[in-house]
Amino acid sequence: QVQLVESGGGLVQAGGSLRLSCAASGRTFGSLHVSWFRQAPGKEREFVTTISPGGTPYTADSVKGRFTISRDNAKNTVYLQMNSLKPEDTAVYYCAVARYRYTTSNAYDNWGQGTQVTVSS
Repeated sequence: QVQLVESGGGLVQAGGSLRLSCAASGRTFGSLHVSWFRQAPGKEREFVTTISPGGTPYTADSVKGRFTISRDNAKNTVYLQMNSLKPEDTAVYYCAVARYRYTTSNAYDNWGQGTQVTVSS
C-alpha cells in the first residue's frame, strides 16, 4: 500500500499561485500513476490532472494551461503548480495513485486526506 499526504493549500486572491505537494510512502510509488482530484461542497470529486510513472501528464481542459503536474520519484513526491487561480478552483484537492491512468474517482482506492485551496475574488 501507498500512503499519501497532501500539503500546500491556502487562501489566495484570484490570479495568484499555489504549489501543492503529494508526499508518498511505499516502494511501489515509482511505478504508479499519480492523479489530482478536487471536490467543492455539494459537488462530485472532479479529475484535475494525472502523471504517468515516466512523467507524461494528462490534464483536464478546465485547468489546462494554468496547472502543471510533475513528479520527483527520488523524493516520492508529486507536485501541482497552480497559476492564474480562479474562484471556481476553490475546493479540497486530493491526490491518489493507481496502476493505470484512470480519470474517474471511483477507480481509486488510495487517497490522501486533502488540502484546502480557497481563491477569493
